[in-house]
Amino acid sequence: MAEPGSRPAPSSFRKRFAARELLTGTFIKTPTPHAIEIVGGLGFDFVVIDEEHAPFDPQATDVALLAARASGTAGIVRVASAAAADMLRVLDCGATGVLVPHVSTAQKAREIAAACRYRHGKRGYSGSSRAGGYGGSKMWDHVARSDESTTVIAMIEDPEALEDIDAILAVEGLDGAFIGRGDLTVALGAAANDAPAVKAAVDTVMAAALRAGKPVCVMVGGAVEAKGFKDAGASAFIVSSDQGFLRKMAGQTLADMAQLGG
Repeated sequence: MAEPGSRPAPSSFRKRFAARELLTGTFIKTPTPHAIEIVGGLGFDFVVIDEEHAPFDPQATDVALLAARASGTAGIVRVASAAAADMLRVLDCGATGVLVPHVSTAQKAREIAAACRYRHGKRGYSGSSRAGGYGGSKMWDHVARSDESTTVIAMIEDPEALEDIDAILAVEGLDGAFIGRGDLTVALGAAANDAPAVKAAVDTVMAAALRAGKPVCVMVGGAVEAKGFKDAGASAFIVSSDQGFLRKMAGQTLADMAQLGG
């Protein structure tokens, strides 16, 4: 278990992401705080609370973000949509940042960046939220702290995004890109996420990120797969999910037990 005080604060996640430190996280698919407490306590750098593809309602997300704070890990939320209200809600609840699906144009990238920033943006102000210390933070201290630490990551998962990728990644206030190989695989009609067309899409995003000087996050199955992406320039990795870890370990345990009857 990671000892308190022995790891970077969750509020430093944006700086660490920009500096291309090796960051390890996982998706949280089950709307309870327990998995977050476990992986956060182990020392994972971040968790991604999945509102897009898991049954998280606002109350469950609120509790999940509290668990992230309690266990010392950065709580990123994959919001259900790019709607400003969806992003504002989770940021007010104390999310370290947002992972925004289907950012396919530079205009959409500008809109999500603006929705998450106070200065030079359009984020709605509230000092009464968890993020504002429930009224305990001075207005401009809260504004400065939020703008400094809020991480905004665009999910590049549509073929049309590849055509506008340099303009997307050039948007000020957008911190980096996540390459959505699953959606790209389906959209391109490829056989698997390592098919030539998908690899070409990945290379396109990687090259654009290098030109823009911005980091890349990718989901991987484990360290073996992550190494190739790290060598290509990715630095943040979402490894499996709480359900994936459970299924893998449960399956291995069941297989081990079956050997007793052999």
